[in-house]
Amino acid sequence: MLWEETADLKSKLDVDVKCYSGHSYAERPLSFTLGGREYAIKAIEKEWREPGEKHFRVVIITDLSLELCYYEESGRWSLLNAPETLEG
Repeated sequence: MLWEETADLKSKLDVDVKCYSGHSYAERPLSFTLGGREYAIKAIEKEWREPGEKHFRVVIITDLSLELCYYEESGRWSLLNAPETLEG
């Protein structure tokens, strides 16, 4: 399914992610950029896979817990269910 068909702008925000890639791409996100601002990732609380996706529950430097998703087929990242304070 194409990104445009599944994107819900209230629950998914397209983000640029810097990540560590060892033997495969997107092993561990290090930071993400949203609205021209870079957010450093302090910790990864949890990571899991769903078909065609890699999910990461991360904590950013301000101690806010967020979920990032990497869509393997399209090569895109999104921030899921972001609080309004990060959306703008």
